[in-house]
Amino acid sequence: MQTVNVHEAKTHLSRYLEQVVQGEELIIARAGHPLARLVPYASSLPPRVLGLGQGEATGNAAIPEDFDRLAADDIADMFGGEVA
Repeated sequence: MQTVNVHEAKTHLSRYLEQVVQGEELIIARAGHPLARLVPYASSLPPRVLGLGQGEATGNAAIPEDFDRLAADDIADMFGGEVA
């Protein structure tokens, strides 16, 4: 594990970040005293699975064929337009 001082870390941050992305860890120190440890970021969220709940709508209600037109007249009235 490499240790660098704050000035060195600021000067070469891009290079050190690239090393961290590759899996290395870096200690940032001031006057020889460790201040921080730079490590790769690991997401705690699991990857999304597409279609996970497909076909599992709650209840017995079916989505009507004209779902995208429900209340179209009311919405047009609110905005002063016409239903196309």
